[in-house]
Amino acid sequence: MSAPAVERRQQDARGARTVLGAVPRALTRARREPPPEGVVVAALASLSVGVLLIGLVVGEEFAPPVMQALPLLFGGLLLGRRGMRQVSAVVAAALVWDVIALGIWAVRPGALAVVAITGVIAYEFARSREETGVGGLRGDSILVELRRRLEAQGALPPLAPPWGAESVLRPAGGGPFAGDFIVSACGDGGRRLHLALVDVSGKGVEAGTRALLLSGALGGLLGALPVQEFLPAANDYLLAQEWDEGFATAVHLSLDLDTGAYLLESAGHPPAAHFDAGSGRWALLESAGPALGLVPFADYDADSGVLRPGDALLLYTDGLVEVPGRDLTVGIDKLLGAAEHLIAHGFKGGAELLVERVAADASDDRGLVLIWRAR
Repeated sequence: MSAPAVERRQQDARGARTVLGAVPRALTRARREPPPEGVVVAALASLSVGVLLIGLVVGEEFAPPVMQALPLLFGGLLLGRRGMRQVSAVVAAALVWDVIALGIWAVRPGALAVVAITGVIAYEFARSREETGVGGLRGDSILVELRRRLEAQGALPPLAPPWGAESVLRPAGGGPFAGDFIVSACGDGGRRLHLALVDVSGKGVEAGTRALLLSGALGGLLGALPVQEFLPAANDYLLAQEWDEGFATAVHLSLDLDTGAYLLESAGHPPAAHFDAGSGRWALLESAGPALGLVPFADYDADSGVLRPGDALLLYTDGLVEVPGRDLTVGIDKLLGAAEHLIAHGFKGGAELLVERVAADASDDRGLVLIWRAR
């Protein structure tokens, strides 16, 4: 094959890859930049008029008046209050025209009632979404962005050998949002790891929004304050928010990556566990302190230790070990029993394995952090 022909084929292949690569990018932009609300209102109004015309021209059996509920239903999902009022006006006009053209006895009262009830429910749904700041077409984008930020903040900084670290955050019932989150940072030129695993009260979107706000604040405090001032400062911040359910549990770790020495504090959190390679056993670290946001001027006791080669630390939230009607110690024993199986095979991949074995599908948010020092 001649050189010009080869070059043309290479250019065609590059062009095809460019076109194919532009498709997912275009779809992503479409999700992030939905069409203006006016376009959606016009489309739904056209749908309402189309249903009316088909019913009048072709026959009511092909497009009965009850189908006017469709523009209202879509409007409740896609529009704000203003757009819903406009679509509702068009639907109402279409129904009046149906009554005039077909006769008052030809339009079933049940169909009108269904359309009216759908309109009321759709409008209330649109109003609720708009008042919470996620109304209209950009509501889903806001929620997706919230989830993306929480996931990004949960990533641990990369650690140089011999250190390893893994984290798992899973929302209750497989939902998209959780009240558990992680903030972490490396300080002192990368020689010290600062980390906090936090469990905010509540579930779902409400807990997710509080977690996002709190993670930003705690991320700013982490590493900027002396170690034993972090939890008191976080407690003061939560008290100042005056949330109705404004409390959270947390465990705070400061780890020297040169020596392995660590300091660990707890605010109403389940006890962390330290694996001692010398004894081959997991031991609970009983640092204590009240949950964040409950009492002012709280004191938090610190537990110190050293991670030697082969040692590991296990931090987790109560959703991983708590089952209604069962003592918390039973769940902790189950977790440590599962952690025993990691010893023979190594800790890499252990965080995901522990969550799967202990609480693969729980009714509460679950968070776990596993840190180890290789031999």
